[in-house]
Amino acid sequence: MILYTNINNKTILTKASGFLNGYSHTLNPYVGCAFGCEYCYVRQMPISLFHEGNWGEWVDIKNNTIDLLEKEMIKARRKESKISIFMSSSTDPYQPIEHKLELTRNILKILLINQPDELFIQTRSPMVVRDIDIFKKFTCKIIISITIETDSDRIRKEFSPSAPPINARLNAVKKLKENSIPAQVAVAPILPSTLEFAKKLKNVTNRVCLDDYFMGDGSGGKRTEKLGIEQKYIDLKYEKWYQYDTVCKMKKRLLHYFDENQIYINKEGFSI
Repeated sequence: MILYTNINNKTILTKASGFLNGYSHTLNPYVGCAFGCEYCYVRQMPISLFHEGNWGEWVDIKNNTIDLLEKEMIKARRKESKISIFMSSSTDPYQPIEHKLELTRNILKILLINQPDELFIQTRSPMVVRDIDIFKKFTCKIIISITIETDSDRIRKEFSPSAPPINARLNAVKKLKENSIPAQVAVAPILPSTLEFAKKLKNVTNRVCLDDYFMGDGSGGKRTEKLGIEQKYIDLKYEKWYQYDTVCKMKKRLLHYFDENQIYINKEGFSI
């Protein structure tokens, strides 16, 4: 049972920094995430640590998002020479409540009127295909990134049981490609997978981003260590997948199907 709470924010566009310093702003329609993936680095961030309830059991809805965004986009355009937005950095813009609220869809409508120069949308939800009609209207540079950490639903259920099924995500990437919407698969973090995974990815996309716990959690793996994820790999007898060279091993598999310039590592894969 997810606890949903309406909140009012002072701002909706946040100055990007750190891992996302290549963007001018981040945009998070929600606080918290109903998918509640066990390895999520946000679990170890203040937004989670100082919020009542366990990560994955609550979601705050930014009630005044649309009013704020209309004003802040106009203001940002006056001040910034280039507006590039990453949506979203600490939540999923297409989590289950989005079906009902259409908050992310309404955000896209505002951004369509006053377009940024670049828009990067990060999700793990096949619901993203709902907004293909809007994506097609953007004239700015846009990329849709869908997280697919493994090709095994059995593994997916061990680490993120509330996240959408793997085949649904693969089909979503394929549909985006068929509609000429730039899309990538983010294998981030890399979970145990079969030898067929690379081929399955090639069937749906020409761009793949690889990331692991050591580069991708923003703390050199310390946040992930506190979550006890390594022990989970040990318990499942998948220790070899929790190594510093896992990215290199996965890249070698991908190179049987992808060109070198179609494979991105860590930060470069989350840039436009």
